[in-house]
Amino acid sequence: MIAAQNLSLQFGKRVLFDDVNIKFTQGNCYGVIGANGAGKSTFLKILSGEIDPNGGQVAIEPGKRMAVLKQNHHEFDENTVLDTVMMGHSTLWKIMKEKDAIYAKPDFDEKDGVRASELEAEFAEMDGWNAESDAAALLSGLGIVEADHYKLMKDLSGTQKVRVLLAQALFGNPDILILDEPTNDLDIHTVSWLEDFLLDFKNTVIVVSHDRHFLDTVCTHIVDIDFKQVKLFTGNYSFWYESSQLALSQRSSANKKAEEKKKELQEFIARFSANASKSKQATSRRKLLDKINVEDIQPSSRRYPAIIFQQSRPAGDQILEASGLTKTVDGRTLFQDLDFFVNKGDKIAFVGKDSTAITALFQILMGEAEADAGTFKFGQTITTAYLPNENSAYFESGDNLIDWLRQYTEGEKDEVYIRGFLGKMLFSGEETFKKCNVLSGGEKVRCMVSRMMLQQANLLILDEPTNHLDLESITAFNNGLKDFPGTVLFTSHDHTFTETIANRIIEIGPNGYMDKLCTYDEYISNEKYAEEREALYAEKV
Repeated sequence: MIAAQNLSLQFGKRVLFDDVNIKFTQGNCYGVIGANGAGKSTFLKILSGEIDPNGGQVAIEPGKRMAVLKQNHHEFDENTVLDTVMMGHSTLWKIMKEKDAIYAKPDFDEKDGVRASELEAEFAEMDGWNAESDAAALLSGLGIVEADHYKLMKDLSGTQKVRVLLAQALFGNPDILILDEPTNDLDIHTVSWLEDFLLDFKNTVIVVSHDRHFLDTVCTHIVDIDFKQVKLFTGNYSFWYESSQLALSQRSSANKKAEEKKKELQEFIARFSANASKSKQATSRRKLLDKINVEDIQPSSRRYPAIIFQQSRPAGDQILEASGLTKTVDGRTLFQDLDFFVNKGDKIAFVGKDSTAITALFQILMGEAEADAGTFKFGQTITTAYLPNENSAYFESGDNLIDWLRQYTEGEKDEVYIRGFLGKMLFSGEETFKKCNVLSGGEKVRCMVSRMMLQQANLLILDEPTNHLDLESITAFNNGLKDFPGTVLFTSHDHTFTETIANRIIEIGPNGYMDKLCTYDEYISNEKYAEEREALYAEKV
């Protein structure tokens, strides 16, 4: 058990949270949510002891061990991968090092023998003899092949380091596990492995993530940081979101009687409890939801952007046709002989193990790069709007946001018109005069979305659109694309985003491609498709 008592933190005059009292208990998984800048990662750092609060304290049950997902990717550069994982259990690692040092002494004496015996007993009690095999199993589950286990950390790629540090946090069955964005840089199969691991984990998990599918799968509770308060809610993210939206609509319905509101909330809880029986955490989650009092459901004060894509003109029947597209970079084949025909209203998710291949394809379609071979052609009625993965080139000037967005308008548009599109993405008042070259990653994406809405295109091309966005913006973006009547080509690591938008999946690999008319969940759960996917990446003999 870990608890925060009368916790407060502020930087200068800015108060992040004040008088926080919250308890995290064994067997539960807590998803910490909040808008960008609300203090989610800071809250985790206080719980882990990395930073001190201005007031209050954090209390951990005596004898309990905490593990934290490290963010410094160079901290263990001179250690082997396997050692780095085992260093996650600092007490066990210290015993191992002291034991090895004693046995290596040339003048080993009786006193050393007594100490070695004590260490051996502690080592055995901690299941130390299985430490190396347990660490190797974690690494394999997270996609680090056995050949890399004895490499130095500095010789791994950035994404591999992330996985090793995650294995380090998971190692040794910690009593309290703190994870900040653990799914970053993980593919769908590794995320699924992590979900299963956490579902079987019997201790306390506290996690920050923008992945709604992940939060829905693993979380029993949601911790909402909002307006200087930290509130605890039972249920996963979808339950929190839908219940808060229901409570918000009820609050705005002044004519509804109290009994009618209560009945509506009770029916909502019952419906969600029934749905929980289908989840991997069926029993425990349903019991938790059944205990909820309707008074516990409160509206969220969070603001959601208004992401509404409209078409200045509907598309004709000819959208886009690609034939024989091939691209190789530095001798490495990204894709070859890629053929596809886009139908009117298609919402196609492009997936693959190599995200650079999909980025290259989108750049070719948008005229920012050239294919090595093949052709493509848009229909005459098609207008496009593009959201690139890398957008820094769009923000090099010192223009304020109004002037920045004005350059993408056709004809003379007054300031009120421009402000309207910025306002939809929550830029209002003095914020619209902020210089575009000092924006955060999330603010840049919101500006790019304002630009896309302004263009009123009938074909949207989106490269990792949820990167840098908070859950509120991701949810609004998700809903906006579901409602969009035009055509969408996109790629995203967000499971829920992809599942709820795409009606067609195209996976591209160095050996070919697959094109399936189905949802994302249907695609990844189909065993026959899994066999075909392996062939896309198989090494040629």
